[in-house]
Amino acid sequence: MEFVDLSREIFHRTQTHPSHPPVVMTVWGDHSEKKVAGNTTFTSQALYLSMSDHAGTHVDAPVHFDPRPDALSIEQIPLEKFYTSAICLDLSHVPLKHAITVKEMEAALAASGQEIQKGDTVLIWMATNERLLGKPGYLHDFPGLALESVHWLADRGIGMFGVEAISPAPEGELNFQAHMACAERGITHMECLTNLDKLIGRGRFTFIGFPLKIRGGTASPIRAVAMFP
Repeated sequence: MEFVDLSREIFHRTQTHPSHPPVVMTVWGDHSEKKVAGNTTFTSQALYLSMSDHAGTHVDAPVHFDPRPDALSIEQIPLEKFYTSAICLDLSHVPLKHAITVKEMEAALAASGQEIQKGDTVLIWMATNERLLGKPGYLHDFPGLALESVHWLADRGIGMFGVEAISPAPEGELNFQAHMACAERGITHMECLTNLDKLIGRGRFTFIGFPLKIRGGTASPIRAVAMFP
């Protein structure tokens, strides 16, 4: 069995969407401070974290983009949604800031030799990290899905899709439309994935990415992995 780690590290000032608070990480206690309990002297170390529920590699909950009172928060989503069969499509050739069309999605699916099955997780490699991670453009210049492509995925019965960027569609109005389309169609998406290039040409795999049990959470960091037999 092989695991491919699809999650980015969380660290102080991890790149996050500009509309969310920054990740703040510092030392809460370290081994320089000795503690005494009865006759035992010991040391311990811990970190302090402050961050959005949309920090790092994460999955959005319906309540994030769906204003209806019955929209699910992250702890209400059935866990089987995060343990699924999956495929990864190669859209690494698309230009930055590009909105991927249905025709381009169909071509990538045909090139993969796979079919989208009901309940699948579909990951989309756009070479965003390779081209932008660590640069100012990471927050603004990423490609993503056109609105029609979000509906195309939903029409095929997927459970969720995932991208490397901080948003599923290019910055601006398209991004808001993509979120609203997810709400309309009953699907969700993951953002800030990594290592998607390692999945290309390898066919179908099992995707695992369980969220934290955050009460009322609008999203959650996940440890996303691809599992191959």
